Amino acid sequence: MEYTNLGRTGLSVSRLCLGTMNFGPKTTEPDSFAIMDRALEHGINFFDTANVYGWKTGEGITEAIIGRWFAQGGGRRDKVVLATKVFGRMSEWPNDRGLSARHIVRACDESLRRLATDWIDLYQMHHIDRSTPWDEIWQAMSQLITAGKIRYVGSSNFAGWHLVMAQESAARRHLLGLVSEQPIYNLLTRHVELELIPAAEQYGIGIIPWSPLHGGLLSGAIRKMQEGSAGRSTEGRSAEGLEENRPTIEAYEKLCAELGYDPANVALGWLLSRPGVTSPIIGPRTVEQLDASLGALDVSLTDETLARLDELFPPIGNGGPGPEAWAW
Repeated sequence: MEYTNLGRTGLSVSRLCLGTMNFGPKTTEPDSFAIMDRALEHGINFFDTANVYGWKTGEGITEAIIGRWFAQGGGRRDKVVLATKVFGRMSEWPNDRGLSARHIVRACDESLRRLATDWIDLYQMHHIDRSTPWDEIWQAMSQLITAGKIRYVGSSNFAGWHLVMAQESAARRHLLGLVSEQPIYNLLTRHVELELIPAAEQYGIGIIPWSPLHGGLLSGAIRKMQEGSAGRSTEGRSAEGLEENRPTIEAYEKLCAELGYDPANVALGWLLSRPGVTSPIIGPRTVEQLDASLGALDVSLTDETLARLDELFPPIGNGGPGPEAWAW
């Protein structure tokens, strides 16, 4: 396994991050345990979850599964850099959502209880809260840091200017501020290259891309359909995306075959080559899918191949950051 620093911190995390969103809804608890054990065997030390995962309001099903896995001992908790999130609705009451100081502190305590741990390594805001001032957010986060309940703060689904607001507010309070941002980022979704990633690089904020395979579309979806082994890539939004992008996906899978790499690993390898990216989040439903993802670390993409990928999946505008992406 390869490791890198999380943003500008001294914290070492694996170049692949284990996403746990499938634990509970799609993957049984025993299978989830097996995936987490195998992740440690591979040297993956970075696990990502959220208090809303499990998708039953207020139950925190996925966090609880991870907590029961930690409870088995064997040094599991000490080996893992644990990231979870706060923002989503945890009950029907109005203060059980968002980023008010009240909800941040309460949600953290509840996550700690479910996760059966004394601390969270990376506490992430799952979405921007436009109704809560930054001074209130940082007051709550600093309270949790002082209490030893969290170590670092991250964000998810922010815009570039949100990072600026967050960091400037944190600086006024002499706080470290954000160390990571978790956006959707993949070959088919490159909006973050315009402003978010340049802002993150300026502030030393590591990028942790979610949906690196765009719901399975970049995992060899057409080949799997022909083989009868397609999963997520033929469901709902992914199925619509496949029809919209079929010629591109066909050409992409042909290119991957020429390179001798699995399409999923090319998509992950491309992200690993991108500026500012710390660890793409992989979300295996099985141990076999986890094992296969490790092949991304062996993918080597030449300048010619990167140029071909840009032709298939063009960056927005002229490419690169704004304003040059859309102006002179």
